[in-house]
Amino acid sequence: MASLVRHVTIDCADPYALAQFWAKALDGTLGEDDNPGDPEALVDSAGASLLFIRVPEGKTVKNRVHLDLQPQDRTRDEEVERLLALGATLSEDHRTPDGKGWATLLDIEGNEFCVERSAAERLATS
Repeated sequence: MASLVRHVTIDCADPYALAQFWAKALDGTLGEDDNPGDPEALVDSAGASLLFIRVPEGKTVKNRVHLDLQPQDRTRDEEVERLLALGATLSEDHRTPDGKGWATLLDIEGNEFCVERSAAERLATS
């Protein structure tokens, strides 16, 4: 059997704070032994596990890898609004008048991620 991805690891300044954001964003759970000030924090969710690791250097350029989120129980635009309320910021808006496209957001440490259309939205515009 080939290797499996155990989790996606993200370098950051504050693992606990960033993990809290992503736990809320993904309706996931923060590791029960993760605490403020820890050098790493883990988020488990239905789609993926994310591991946040403290590094000394700050983010300076665009991510080489990013997450694409697909809402399961709401529209893309509703999900964008929910994530903005959690502390994300809108970076680039690629949504089109016909309902297609995506939005690129930044998490609380400036890491890019995208929000795509839900499966229901894709069916309605195909």
